[in-house]
Amino acid sequence: VQLQASGGGLVQAGGSLRLSCAASGSIFGIVALGWSRQAPGKQRELVASITNSGVTNYADSVKGRFTISSVRTKNTVTLQMNSLKPEDTAVYYCWVTTENGSNHWGKGTEVTVSS
Repeated sequence: VQLQASGGGLVQAGGSLRLSCAASGSIFGIVALGWSRQAPGKQRELVASITNSGVTNYADSVKGRFTISSVRTKNTVTLQMNSLKPEDTAVYYCWVTTENGSNHWGKGTEVTVSS
């Protein structure tokens, strides 16, 4: 399974970015997709997730600003990030969870928000 993320970059505070991730390879029984992030010196944290039935979950810090969506037929997941803040600066990782409980991670894409 390979996960390829794109869309990171440098943006000013208040701006927007859209992250995309495409999963390929031997993927069976995806039950959830999502994004996590890791800021310098901090632990990786969940940002948002979406189940195969469309149920979404967001970290409190991003609620109302970020939106996760997926196109299951294409095994893609997207994170629309609006009203970005400097504290959103991190490396963002996409992931998928399959029926057997396996988690697969992408390599990450860097997001930098300047003040």
